[in-house]
Amino acid sequence: MDLTWHGHSTWHVVVDDTELLIDPHFDNPKTDTDPEELDPDYLLLTHGHTDHISDADRYEGATVVATPELTGYVQDTFGHESAVGGMGMNIGGTVECGDAWVTMVRADHSNGIDTGYGTSAGMPAGFVIGDKKPTQESDSDCTTFYHAGDTGLMSEMVDVIAPYLEPDAAALPAGDHFTMGPAGAGIAADWIGADVVFPMHYDTFPPIEIDTREFVSEVKAAGAAAEPIVLDGDETYVLD
Repeated sequence: MDLTWHGHSTWHVVVDDTELLIDPHFDNPKTDTDPEELDPDYLLLTHGHTDHISDADRYEGATVVATPELTGYVQDTFGHESAVGGMGMNIGGTVECGDAWVTMVRADHSNGIDTGYGTSAGMPAGFVIGDKKPTQESDSDCTTFYHAGDTGLMSEMVDVIAPYLEPDAAALPAGDHFTMGPAGAGIAADWIGADVVFPMHYDTFPPIEIDTREFVSEVKAAGAAAEPIVLDGDETYVLD
């Protein structure tokens, strides 16, 4: 599994021959990638805020993976025709996306379309992407990546995501103000039990500017077994 961070919460994930793009927002200072360079099979959207769907219109050929409400919005607004199940998915569901299995999990956040207060996009979410379908039986051969979406700390991380979905790697929002900050992300890293954790959702605009050294120190202070890795924009991490 190849994990490429394009700044903010935008990740390009490759599982065998399947390409997934999460929360496309290329108007951020960490990336030099032209969005047109990517041609994902699946477009995963955690919620409807502008900084998570701003470039969704560039990928109208991709299959949308999002809540039914957000799926309907991007289909009506951006012209996407294909969606998982024909209408999207919801919290707790798992869908097969080519060579990947995608489980939608909770995120504690708000979810107005484009941050507007008049239109809801359903529940905000995170995604757990694996190369095998999750079951109650632990499988050490399964490779799994957790994109937490925009969230604060929540007990579901330790009660559900860690024991049931067993992430090997996790991308955690760390910019504070709108999500967890470095301290919360450090605690989340401990709760989730992944081998490696990456900070995301930081430095895009002034309220979420941080010193990433604080993220590294907070992960260690929490006693997490995970290795904190701060990727450069457009850098790829190969998850074996």
